[in-house]
Amino acid sequence: MKVIEHLNQAKKPLISFEILPPLKGKSIQSIYDSIDPLMEFKPSFINVTYHREEFVYKKREKGYLEKISIKKRPGTVGICAAIMNKYQVDAIPHIICGGFTKEETENALIDLNFLGIDNVLALRGDPIKTETNFVPEEGGHAYAVDLVKQIVGLNKGEYFDEDLLNATPTDFCIGVAGYPEKHFESPSFKNDLKHLKQKVDAGAEYITTQLFYDNEKFKSFVIACREAGINVPIIPGLKPISNKNQLLSLSKFFHIDIPDDLVEAIEACKNDNAVRQVGIEWAIEQSKDLIDFGVPCIHYYTMGKSISTREIVKAIY
Repeated sequence: MKVIEHLNQAKKPLISFEILPPLKGKSIQSIYDSIDPLMEFKPSFINVTYHREEFVYKKREKGYLEKISIKKRPGTVGICAAIMNKYQVDAIPHIICGGFTKEETENALIDLNFLGIDNVLALRGDPIKTETNFVPEEGGHAYAVDLVKQIVGLNKGEYFDEDLLNATPTDFCIGVAGYPEKHFESPSFKNDLKHLKQKVDAGAEYITTQLFYDNEKFKSFVIACREAGINVPIIPGLKPISNKNQLLSLSKFFHIDIPDDLVEAIEACKNDNAVRQVGIEWAIEQSKDLIDFGVPCIHYYTMGKSISTREIVKAIY
């Protein structure tokens, strides 16, 4: 079932979760262990992130350094298929521009279509760690809007092989990312909104936001979207803070502000157990307020840790 169908048919706000593939060498059982405690809440769908390659240098004979490409968290597509088979819940793989040519993207989408996966979240993706700025693959997409256009084309039966006759169209529901505090590379909030509208106009059917901790920024974002003519459903993304280190790491990695009240409450904690409880309580209040605001769904970033998420969702649903 498509995400947009879930949203259109819902009589109350839905819940969804996002998980990370396990590190290479780990069993898929770690995925099941993180999902099992959450299944009692009947999530409408589960997102599975995609992690592109990284480059490391290994010392060889005579001191030479060899540049090696590694992927630390493979398995996105397989995990999606396993989730759908085991839990009968729709799984949404992240599809990114980075590391893919357009033809490789097409082949990946064909694989997903054959597996019965009809939802994708189309993202540009982050630069690899050795790059200052995002660099597209040669023959690949530089922007998420172009990835959206390719998926829409495939939904119309438009493949790269123009000689194909009576090509079967795919039927993907396409989601994209939104940034309540703007994407850090965008020069202004207005400019970021312009690019978001381009993605929606190209065919994206819903928006899932980056995590945030100030609901007023999300509400202002939604209002700005509506004023800009962006009328698709907007799903807020939440992640509870679980340790003091995240005060710095979350702000640095996601380029978001953390409200003073939350910062002060966490800094006053004596240990991470206390921090986790503060994070849970903050996310509960966020969730309640967002439901009152009328969001269609709340998306929880579990990052492979379901204990806090379970306590939050149990208090809300």
